[in-house]
Amino acid sequence: MAERDGRREYRGKRDFDRTREPRGRGASAEGGPRFVVQIHDASSLHFDFRLQVGDVLRSWSVPKGPSGDPRDKRLALPTEDHPLEYEDFEGVIPKGEYGGGTVIVWDSGTYEPLSHDRQGRPVDFAESLERGHARFRLHGSKLHGEFALTRLRGGEDDREAWLLVRAGRGAHGHGTPDPYRARSVRSGRTLAQVAADGGTD
Repeated sequence: MAERDGRREYRGKRDFDRTREPRGRGASAEGGPRFVVQIHDASSLHFDFRLQVGDVLRSWSVPKGPSGDPRDKRLALPTEDHPLEYEDFEGVIPKGEYGGGTVIVWDSGTYEPLSHDRQGRPVDFAESLERGHARFRLHGSKLHGEFALTRLRGGEDDREAWLLVRAGRGAHGHGTPDPYRARSVRSGRTLAQVAADGGTD
């Protein structure tokens, strides 16, 4: 399998003279692998779920958002890798730009890779994603506990798709909040407030 080019697609889709999104200069994150969940009010409202893998954030668009309820199986559609600096991005992407709309940081924190092979031996997290099934434990401000990402086999339009689910024995938790009422863990603002402020801090 060809090696992933972490940030080329990301940069190719954006005009950094217009958008305040980070260019991605390879900043290193401290204290273990990071995750972030952003709410993105673009052409369609969705959540962006991102896990640090190496020097990028592997990213999925989750239309209904991650849920702490193990009964909820959330469709997750892969998007381009994002730079690690994107964890802190909150603001308004200009209309006409790729992903134009408002973004808030709904949750962020660290995660523990939990993937094992059938003999119970740990599997490298990037390798587990390539195989199509990865387990991890989130330590966020809002999301806690074990989750799993599983790649689905074949879709109607051949677009790669995954399921994001709350996992683990005795798993329980709340569903996804109303994204329009949800507040950023970074600024305490809602989507509407960030949009009204023009995305400024």
